[in-house]
Amino acid sequence: MKNSRILIVDDNKSVLNALELLLQPLCKEVVVTTNPNQIPSLLESKYFDAILLDMNFSAGINSGNEGLYWLSRILEYDANLSVIMITAYGDVELAVRAVKDGAVDFVLKPWENSRLLVTINTAIQLQNSRKEVKFLKDKEQNLKNVIKKDTTVIIGESQQFKRVLEIVEKVAKTDANILITGENGTGKDVLARELHRQSLRSKEVMVNVDMGSLSDTLFESELFGHVKGAFTDA
Repeated sequence: MKNSRILIVDDNKSVLNALELLLQPLCKEVVVTTNPNQIPSLLESKYFDAILLDMNFSAGINSGNEGLYWLSRILEYDANLSVIMITAYGDVELAVRAVKDGAVDFVLKPWENSRLLVTINTAIQLQNSRKEVKFLKDKEQNLKNVIKKDTTVIIGESQQFKRVLEIVEKVAKTDANILITGENGTGKDVLARELHRQSLRSKEVMVNVDMGSLSDTLFESELFGHVKGAFTDA
């Protein structure tokens, strides 16, 4: 939590002061505001690891619609942001609705500091996990795009080559392990890509491994797998 930046939005200055006093020593930065209209500009100017958002802002209005509205605005900006709703005890049903709408959790007023800190820390960890998943998905998509651009069209007229393509078409839809042999420069990697393109895993990433670069001790485990714990990092 010490490297985290937290945004707190609540029209009650006493609530803001209490939360700021609690979180300031534990976080990198705590930003507070009583005006939810500042949320868009704050999101544009800084990255927040968690947001604490009040359910109601107008005096005498307890519908929770304001909090739900700003929750939707925040998630429209970034669906991976962790938003924790702040609500009074009588608004639990509204808070549950907010969770269904995308909030990660809710905090009841008055809160227990220890429980609040656990809730915030969990929200931060969740957001970090979401960021990592998004990064990996983006990386996977980039790899797929590179592979698509790198696709080579196979052209062959001989009966032998047509027979090879028939075999590829036949085995591509199976889970059979396939060994392609041939002299250097005969297009084994091209044939492997064509096999992958026609397979049930065509939407997944195909990863090429230069087996010649592997040591003798790792060759077998990389090619055929290994028992967990059989060696260091296994």
